[in-house]
Amino acid sequence: MNESLGLQLSLMGRFFMAGHNKWSQIKHKKAKTDAQRGKAFTKVIKEISVAVKLGGEDIATNASLRLAIQKAKSVNMPQTNITRAIAKASGSDSMALLHEWFFEAYGPGGVAILIKVLTDNKNRTVPNLKVILSKNGGRLVEKGSVSYLFAKKGLFVFEPGVVEEDVINIAIEAGAEDVLAREDGSVEVVTEVSFFDLVKKAFDAADMAYIFATLTMLPQKSFAISEDDQAKVLKLLDCLDDDDDVQDIYCNMA
Repeated sequence: MNESLGLQLSLMGRFFMAGHNKWSQIKHKKAKTDAQRGKAFTKVIKEISVAVKLGGEDIATNASLRLAIQKAKSVNMPQTNITRAIAKASGSDSMALLHEWFFEAYGPGGVAILIKVLTDNKNRTVPNLKVILSKNGGRLVEKGSVSYLFAKKGLFVFEPGVVEEDVINIAIEAGAEDVLAREDGSVEVVTEVSFFDLVKKAFDAADMAYIFATLTMLPQKSFAISEDDQAKVLKLLDCLDDDDDVQDIYCNMA
């Protein structure tokens, strides 16, 4: 698997820190294996299925399905697989028992972590999360303990080499909230949730190719921890991401 696909899988599976400053760490992560690629496909199929169950199969009226399809394309899922997943969800009750839950935790160095899961058995998921966290210096906390530290936003990521001025002009015209240029040449665009589709349509119409676009939970403030704790947090996030029930992870590590 090439480096580009590995990066896309890392972003899709866990744009955790969707914090603007995590780009450099994600960029240097090693490429995912084929097994992990398959796991990413499985998670996207679950998200597509739940989106169809809740909002129908018409992407024109189902924003959740549009996002799920975007994630599928981000990990290079073939269109036939996407179409098959939508059709299966439309005619089957196999995903009817899946429920979305958010769990809150603290990790090494005191970082706050939000964990989004899709599961048909919460009694299986919770113990698994507790084991993963406890083995890696983290712990689950009560609802509301860390969620207030995050805000739901739209996020677009453009790879190094993009014409920054073009991104800025289109983003501002479409109503984006912020544009962040990084030292490595990458550019990130942040939007309010209500403007996400408008900004996406503007970029698509201008043929501005972003490598990732999603609704995410951005930390309202990130903070730095020691390099040792950073390594521990990254290991914890990897372990959480390996759990089949975990869909997305958000962290306020700088």
